[in-house]
Amino acid sequence: MQTSHIRQNIKQQSRNEMKPYPLKFVPIVKDKIWGGTRLKTLLNKDLTNMPNGGESWEISSVDGCESVIADGPMAGKTLTEAIEEWRERLVGKSVYEKFGAKFPLLIKYIDANDDLSIQVHPDDNMARQRHNSNGKTEMWYVIDAAKDACLISGFSKIVSANDYETLLKTGHFVDTLGKYNVKKGDVFFMPAGRIHAIGKGVMVAEIQQTSDITYRVFDYDRRDARGNTRELHVEEAKEAINFNDRDSGRMSYKTVENKAVNVVNCRYFSTSVVAVSGETDIAEPPAASCIILMCVDGNSALEADGEKYRLDMGETIMLPAEIKNAKVRSENCKLLRISIP
Repeated sequence: MQTSHIRQNIKQQSRNEMKPYPLKFVPIVKDKIWGGTRLKTLLNKDLTNMPNGGESWEISSVDGCESVIADGPMAGKTLTEAIEEWRERLVGKSVYEKFGAKFPLLIKYIDANDDLSIQVHPDDNMARQRHNSNGKTEMWYVIDAAKDACLISGFSKIVSANDYETLLKTGHFVDTLGKYNVKKGDVFFMPAGRIHAIGKGVMVAEIQQTSDITYRVFDYDRRDARGNTRELHVEEAKEAINFNDRDSGRMSYKTVENKAVNVVNCRYFSTSVVAVSGETDIAEPPAASCIILMCVDGNSALEADGEKYRLDMGETIMLPAEIKNAKVRSENCKLLRISIP
């Protein structure tokens, strides 16, 4: 009994010896049938042997796709190992008490060189019952958009669950969906249950719950290199879709120089846009959670508790909850500042 107590003390001392520091992770880049090259040309991701770079997972605790720390004393360790090491010092007291070492958010960049499938995500109840997983509420910040590029969000007209399969069979389901032109800087919120799709020519930063569950409703009958169509999930989607949803999801906001302007605030995450010109404080101690910064335009320099880091366009960094002082300097950049309620 005494030996066990000594081991516990040693483990606690080890946890306290290394100070949590801002973490960058090795991007997990995924080839997608609809992907392109802008993850490399705009965001400097490595697309070696990857003709269709569709997604770059910046921070992930999804099983089988767990982020690995890129630099510093913890380089090579996983996100889970970092949380186990630092607990609430990294993610925040309430976050650790609720989620333990399983980080609750998945942070991505997405390049849609072609239309993504029309799809929907289950809510927490459906996802737990069917997949033993979280549901998937998410948001998009548009980093780049071709002329006339669009997103699909919700319905444009009244559609019932009874109409659903008939519309799919007759090829008219897409005609019932809300279609919205987008430009750089637009923000859309996508709660679980909202039918949606990212359109051709749109690149987004995506913040979502930790989940990789997607129900495809329609995929434009496209085929992969082997001539195969992708699996659809018509029945599952029918159960997941909110047929009363005719909301665009577009969030209205106006940037204020060197201020964090909140654009999405839901039960899973809170996201602000920060337009930096000069210098601004980025941490507000005492922090209830870690802070994630995504650089979505320009380049910047971060100073956290006296240590300096670069944060260039396309990079993502996690600031530990116990960081007391953090400032960003830039001639002109935009950041997404994400925290966990």
